[in-house]
Amino acid sequence: MCGLPYHFVGDHMALTVGVDVGGTFTDVILYDDIDGKFSTIKVPTTPEDPSLGFQEGLKRLPISVSEIDLLIHGTTVTTNAVLQRRGARCGLITTAGFRDVLELRRRDRPTLYGLKGYFQPLIERDLRFEVEERTDFRGIVATQPSDEEVREVAKELLGRGVEVVIVSFINSYANSANEQMVGQIVKEMWPNPYVVLSSEVLPEIREFERTSTAVLSGYVQPILDRYLQGLVGQLREEGFRNEVLLVQSNGGVMSQELARQFSVNTILSGPAAGVIAAQKLGSNLGIQNLITCDIGGTSLDLSIIEEGHSDTAREISLEYGLPMRTTMLDISSHGAGGGSVVWIDRAGIMQIGPQSAGAVPGPVCYRQGGMEPTVTDANLVLGRIGKENPIGRPEGWEFDVRGAEVAIQEKIGSPLGLTVHEAAWIMLQVTNNKVAGSIRARTVERGHDPRDFALVAYGGAGPLHADALRKELELSKAIIPPLPGIASALGCILADVRHDFIQTLDRRLDELDVMDMYEVVAGHEEEGRKMLEREVLEGDSENATILNVEVRCQADMVYDGQVHEVLTPIPVSICSVT
Repeated sequence: MCGLPYHFVGDHMALTVGVDVGGTFTDVILYDDIDGKFSTIKVPTTPEDPSLGFQEGLKRLPISVSEIDLLIHGTTVTTNAVLQRRGARCGLITTAGFRDVLELRRRDRPTLYGLKGYFQPLIERDLRFEVEERTDFRGIVATQPSDEEVREVAKELLGRGVEVVIVSFINSYANSANEQMVGQIVKEMWPNPYVVLSSEVLPEIREFERTSTAVLSGYVQPILDRYLQGLVGQLREEGFRNEVLLVQSNGGVMSQELARQFSVNTILSGPAAGVIAAQKLGSNLGIQNLITCDIGGTSLDLSIIEEGHSDTAREISLEYGLPMRTTMLDISSHGAGGGSVVWIDRAGIMQIGPQSAGAVPGPVCYRQGGMEPTVTDANLVLGRIGKENPIGRPEGWEFDVRGAEVAIQEKIGSPLGLTVHEAAWIMLQVTNNKVAGSIRARTVERGHDPRDFALVAYGGAGPLHADALRKELELSKAIIPPLPGIASALGCILADVRHDFIQTLDRRLDELDVMDMYEVVAGHEEEGRKMLEREVLEGDSENATILNVEVRCQADMVYDGQVHEVLTPIPVSICSVT
C-alpha cells in the first residue's frame, strides 16, 4: 500500500476557503495566507439541498466568490445517500456462480444472539447478472467473457432503468483484464460515465468486500456528481474560476474530478477534517497522544492520535451487511451531539439519542418547531449557553429558554419526579457518561490508558463537556481549540492532498520476489504523481507548483493460516522509484 500526501500552491495563492457541511450547521473559514488573517461564518445546514447552506455561507464572507483562490469542501452528501438509501439504481455484472455474493456476505448476523435479522442489499437480485468468465488466483485468464453475452446483459440492464453498472469478477485483483474488457464494452453502450470496475476501486483479495465497496462507490457516484455539477455551476456563475477540492475519509483532499471517479472515498469525509485540525494543533503544542472529541449538533465523533499519527482503519460497516474497505481515518460516531434527543424508555431510564433534532426542526430552543428536549436545551436551561446572539443565527436573535424549560419538564422532569433544573442537570450527567463510555471503548478496550492522552474537545458542544470528561477519565489535560465550532472547516484548509493505492500480492515471504513488490509500488508512485500533476493543472493557477511530495509504503501482512492483517511500514528507500 502506498499513501501519497501532497501540498501544492501557486505563486499568487492568497485566499483559501474551507467549508464543512455538518448535520446541523455549515461552517466556513476564510484564510488569507499573505497577512495570516481569517474570517469565520456559521449558518444552518439545509438538509433538502446542502448546497444552499454552502452558498449562504460564502455570501456572508467579506470577499466575493470570484476572489477565492482555493476552495476545500468537507461533505456528507455521499454518507447521507447511503444511510438514507437514496443512492442510484445500480446493476451488477459478475462471474457466473457469484450472483449472490452481496447477500451471502460473511458468517455474521445483526444481533449476536438473535436468530432473525433483516438485510436489504443495495442491488436487488433481478439487477445482478452473471457472465461466463474466469481468472484464477494466480492471475491467469482461463475464460474470456463473450462480447455477445456482455452486450445482451448491458441491454437488459438499460431496459430495467439502471443508471450505474458495477463490474466485479472473481480474482480480478490478480488480473483485471476481463473486467477491463467488459467495462469497455459496457461504456460503449452506456449513456453516462457511471461504469465502475471493482479492480479500479479496490484491487484486493476477498470478493465480498471488494464487490461491496465497488457497489457503494457506484451507488453514490451520480449523487455526488450531480451535487458537484450544481455546486460548481453556481460557483462559476458567481465568478469562481479556480479548483474545488474535496476532503476524503483518509484525511487528505482530492480534486472534484477524482472525487467523481472514486466517490467511495468521500463517504465519511466530514469528520475527517476535524481530526486533521486536532492533529495539527497537537503538533503545534508538542502533544503526541490525543483523543479527538467532536461533539456537534448531530453526533459525537471520536478518534485517537497516537505518537502524532491518526489511527487509520481499513474497513468499516456503514450498516449491517454494507462493509466499505478503503483507507480511512478510524473515526467512530455516536448519537450524543448537542441536538441529540433525550427521552425516557419503557423501563423509566433516561436515554440520549441516537435520534437527533438536526438542523430541522432543531432543539426546542431554536424556535423551529422542535418538540423533544435535547442536550442543547439542557445546557441552555442551566445557563451554560448564553441566550443572546447564538452562533449561526442573525444578530439580535435569542434562544427560547422558556420553551426549553417546558419541554424538559414535560418530557423528562415530571415522569421522573424532578424539577426542571434537576432534570436538565441529570440530562448532562447521562450525556457525559455516554461520551465517557464511548471514549473508554476507543481507549481501554484497545489497550490504551486514557491517562496518557489529552482530550481535544471541539464542535459546537465539545468544550461544554470537556472538563467533566477530563475528570471522569482522569485525562492528562483537556484542550479547547480557538473557535472550536469551526474546527472541521479549519481542518479542510490544513489537510494535504493525498491518494492511497492498494494491490494484493498473495505471496508467502519465502516465495516473494522483491522485484514484484518494487514494480507494484513504483507503478503506484508514478500513478500518484500523475494524479497530482493533473489536479494542479485542472485549476487556473498557471504558476502552480508541487511541493513536498511524500511517499509512504506499508504492507498488510498476515501470519500463515490467519486472515487478520498486521500493518507493517516498509522503508521508502526499498521501493521508491526516485
